[in-house]
Amino acid sequence: MSSSVSTVSTPTTLVKSEPKFKMPAIMIKPAAVVRWAFPPVLGLALFICAWAILSHFRPELPTPVTTWHSAVELFAHPFYNNGPNDQGIGWNILHSLARVGTGFGMAALIGIPLGFIIGRVKFIGDMFAPVISLLRPVSPLAWLPIGLLVFKAAEPASIWVIFISSIWPIILNTSAGVSQVPQDYLNVARVLRLSEWKVFTTILFPSSLPYLLTGIRLSIGVAWLVIVAAEMLTGGIGLGFWVWDEWNNLNVEHIIIAIFVVGIVGLLLEQALILLAKRFSYEG
Repeated sequence: MSSSVSTVSTPTTLVKSEPKFKMPAIMIKPAAVVRWAFPPVLGLALFICAWAILSHFRPELPTPVTTWHSAVELFAHPFYNNGPNDQGIGWNILHSLARVGTGFGMAALIGIPLGFIIGRVKFIGDMFAPVISLLRPVSPLAWLPIGLLVFKAAEPASIWVIFISSIWPIILNTSAGVSQVPQDYLNVARVLRLSEWKVFTTILFPSSLPYLLTGIRLSIGVAWLVIVAAEMLTGGIGLGFWVWDEWNNLNVEHIIIAIFVVGIVGLLLEQALILLAKRFSYEG
């Protein structure tokens, strides 16, 4: 009996090598880029046109072109220093950011733990509720005389205004995030006899983190909004004082430039915090 050995031929698999160079998405889909960029560009163009038309009927208002030339000249030397009352716009921006960072840092240092305590302990939450409801709607500048009375100086008074104005979004959002934690999670932690620190690190903090980051983003926006008005009243080096000083000098072009600087810096701060929120998101 002859045995026949059958050979099975394996088909050859052709492996296609991927191209080493990939075309950028902006070159592959230019139509998508146009659709993405066209609306904001059109909005800015309409804004500049409206500004130019208004400056035509109000000659005292600088035109976009003259303001641009003044901005180029202003930012050519942003860090000159000719004395306390004559410094470049770079120094004014840095001083305003330093005040905002100090006041906001103090608000976060106190507001975040307080928000967790208020959201975690119902008795303390009920105790602080009327105080927060009473003080939160107060205008930020109404706190400035109290700061001047207590601290006897303009610099700490400005930081006090930033602190008291920016602490409320942190407290309210943090406490709201803690109170939204499902009760089942806390019941399981109680059954497992987890310590309060373990409950905080494994349950409360991850669950309330989106609320916390939202509160921080709102708080930094309020802080940057308040600093300009506070510096107008207290003086010193900073964007607010610089705007008021330029108004006294009737330099409207620099005032408009300061408005754009405040908006751009505030936008950058907000976008940085949005990226931070996405980076530390526990969703998914």
